[in-house]
Amino acid sequence: MANKQNYTPAIIVMFSLFFMIAFVTNLAGSMGVIVTNQFGASKALSQLGSLANFIAYACMGIPAGLILKRKGYKFTSLAAVIVGFVGVGIQFLSGYLASFAVYVTGAFVAGFAMCMLNIVVNPMLNTLGGGGNKGNQLIQMGGSCNSIGGTIAPVFVGWLVGGNIAAATVSKAAPVMITAMAIFALAFVVISLTAIPEPHMETAAEKAARKAGTQGKDAYSPLSFRHFLLGAIAIFFYVGIEVGIPNTANVYYSTLDWVGPALTGTMIGAYWFSMLIGRLVGSAVGARVSSKAMLLGTAGAAIVFILLAMFIPETAKIAFRESAVPVSLVFLTLCGLCTSVMWGAIFNLATEGLGKYTAPASGIFMALVCGGGIIPFLQNLLADRVGSIQSYWVLVACLCYLLFYAWKGSQNVNKDIPVE
Repeated sequence: MANKQNYTPAIIVMFSLFFMIAFVTNLAGSMGVIVTNQFGASKALSQLGSLANFIAYACMGIPAGLILKRKGYKFTSLAAVIVGFVGVGIQFLSGYLASFAVYVTGAFVAGFAMCMLNIVVNPMLNTLGGGGNKGNQLIQMGGSCNSIGGTIAPVFVGWLVGGNIAAATVSKAAPVMITAMAIFALAFVVISLTAIPEPHMETAAEKAARKAGTQGKDAYSPLSFRHFLLGAIAIFFYVGIEVGIPNTANVYYSTLDWVGPALTGTMIGAYWFSMLIGRLVGSAVGARVSSKAMLLGTAGAAIVFILLAMFIPETAKIAFRESAVPVSLVFLTLCGLCTSVMWGAIFNLATEGLGKYTAPASGIFMALVCGGGIIPFLQNLLADRVGSIQSYWVLVACLCYLLFYAWKGSQNVNKDIPVE
């Protein structure tokens, strides 16, 4: 019982880091509306900040996994919040320098921090939960904190910009970035004062062997496991789906005169809030419902919601106070209920049975989180040609892969590989 009590501060810290990941990541996505106005960016280029943020994952994923292994969770988290503070600070300066290049650079630097934080929180929560359904349950609970941060950022940006897209500038979103930097500063203090378990840090013997060059090369790696390899691809598609749904909707509906940035920002915030609801439900049932069943059900439901959004008349609307909300946007918002639990389910399925390969597997996962920037960028390249609504076919195809992974691809067919 004492050990469980000792883990409570570590769990709280992991939950707070989950909040920061979503807040800063969604800041990059929400700024797409602003750069289309201030810098005259196309729909595709409006995703460049988000793309830079996620491409950083591809650059930092595997190195961050090595840092985690050699330096541990606490060092990695502290380094990440410092880098995050610098990255958001650069984005803050871009508003006053009126430079799109500076803004993209800041998003790229912030992406390094988000990657490092993701490397920490997922394996740590899965480990503290003991793996299996319990590990998935704890990840879903942490994901609820993630959804709170994701909900606040777009609403904050949308209401700062207001109802007129012509007034959208980076400097108007300055309070959001100041808030983000304050969160990073507070997190640094809290993490510094918190004892965090180090279950995956290399031992003294492993460190000595590495420095002496006598450490034997392992015949296997996480990629030796078929279910992990296919799961890593699933993560690439999943993050693209999660980010592509709100980012594309944000740019499109904000430009419609009868909708505007403020209302759109509220609905995008509602998307992330629906993810919070989904994760709360997921954490409640996670110990009783298998990750496979959870992924199958949510991927199928998301396909239905997106198809409804694509085929319902654009003029269909629901009265909301003194405004009207497009019904298609409501269906896209409901997709948050589905995407909410997919990360935990995929991570749990893909890392089940990996044992000592869990830490490096997390690094590979983080490298493929770059799908959150690549897929929305490709989706909006298509949107520039065929329209934003029709571009959602890209996400339907990605969801079909998740159905395949849950049904067949997640089976561990490499149980003969030693993992102790």
